Amino acid sequence: MHKRFYLVLFLICTTTTLLARVSKKEKEILIDFYKSTLGETWTINWDFSKPVSTWHGVEIKNGKVVSLSLFNNNLGGTLPASLGRLGHLEVLNLAFNHIGGDIPENIVLLKKLKVLRLGKNHFTGTIPKAIGNLSNLVVLDMFANTLSGEIPKDLGKLKRMKWLYLSYNELKGTLPEELGNMESLERLELAGNRIKGSIPLDMAKLKNLNTLILAENKFSGRIPEDILSLPQLGQLQLQHNFLDTFDLKDTGTGTTVGHLALFDFDGNGQDYKRRDFKRFNVNMEIGTADTKFEDMDD
Repeated sequence: MHKRFYLVLFLICTTTTLLARVSKKEKEILIDFYKSTLGETWTINWDFSKPVSTWHGVEIKNGKVVSLSLFNNNLGGTLPASLGRLGHLEVLNLAFNHIGGDIPENIVLLKKLKVLRLGKNHFTGTIPKAIGNLSNLVVLDMFANTLSGEIPKDLGKLKRMKWLYLSYNELKGTLPEELGNMESLERLELAGNRIKGSIPLDMAKLKNLNTLILAENKFSGRIPEDILSLPQLGQLQLQHNFLDTFDLKDTGTGTTVGHLALFDFDGNGQDYKRRDFKRFNVNMEIGTADTKFEDMDD
């Protein structure tokens, strides 16, 4: 009886150990990542003499690296191109660090990625044009970097996307109407960029949208009335643009904004009685009134 028990225990331990191991290839990619992001200066670094499964922020399932979560861990340097070869990665959370340089184009090869958080770093260059290849993406956070160029139309392919944070970069051009195809989108935050032109009518197709932050850009023209009446929309910030003024309580078609918990629109100086709405303290560190950027992976 005791022999059988110890045999079962041995098999369980052996199986668990095998599943926790990663291939030599994936281990080398992690080591490359460590060196490229100045691992010796991390707040919590890795001990290469110990199994990969014990390394801070690394999660392994069935012998594959599925999560790399190093939120606020003093990472620096740049991201290596080899990162795009961690083909089973579902979560890449590197927010609130000091990583610079371009975002590697081959990051779009991470087809299983659900969470990509690169916010509050020092990334430059553009958002990868083929970002739409990440078809499983639910969260995309690149806020508070120095990203330039235009917002890729390819984002419109991301049907599962719920949270898109691109505020406080140097993005320019117009807002792609293709974003209206992101049918699951709940939060869209683009404040503090240089985006111009009109707000696309297609944005009114985002029936699940509860937060829309377009403040501090160069938008002009009318605010599409159908956006104001989106059923889930509770927070809308449009201040510091060049948008046409309108009557807050009645846009001319019977559309009202009384359902909004927060509506902020400066209207070129006109008073729109914002006292009718709940007051929120906007934290410029995160860019919106209630966005939570703690170490969350989903």
